[in-house]
Amino acid sequence: MSKVVVTADADGNVIGVSKNSPEYGYVRVEQTVNQINDRGWLRVTKRSALIKGLVKDLIEAGLTAGKEIPGKIVVVESFQPFNTENPDRDLKIAGDTGIICRVDDEPIYRQTFYTSNPEAVDVLIMHTNTEEIREVQASLKAVESLSTRKTTVMEL
Repeated sequence: MSKVVVTADADGNVIGVSKNSPEYGYVRVEQTVNQINDRGWLRVTKRSALIKGLVKDLIEAGLTAGKEIPGKIVVVESFQPFNTENPDRDLKIAGDTGIICRVDDEPIYRQTFYTSNPEAVDVLIMHTNTEEIREVQASLKAVESLSTRKTTVMEL
């Protein structure tokens, strides 16, 4: 697990300001972690999270792009939306399929959080619609394969 690192946007800004309330803002942080799934497969993945607060407090914290800060980024999954005004925002989606991960008919919501607590752990919910996801992945692969063949034939 790597250190948590403060990032900047394309313009070099470390602090983002809320469009609705300019006194509030956020700082984006990233961390690379080794993630092992329930079948024992290791995957190196990059996580990001937002540290939210009053803009004046974020400025006072002195966070700069590239600065390493203690702590970690954890994933929290839930059956309850994190944002009641826009619940679809945090739906757990299976890769590029567009399929919402569910347990039976109940959607799973997923969000990442920065924490300074070294004992914090991910809270994950295993979805039960694996077969649906596999079917869509197979269909997407078939379409991609046909598209690649069509392009190759047209080039000849």
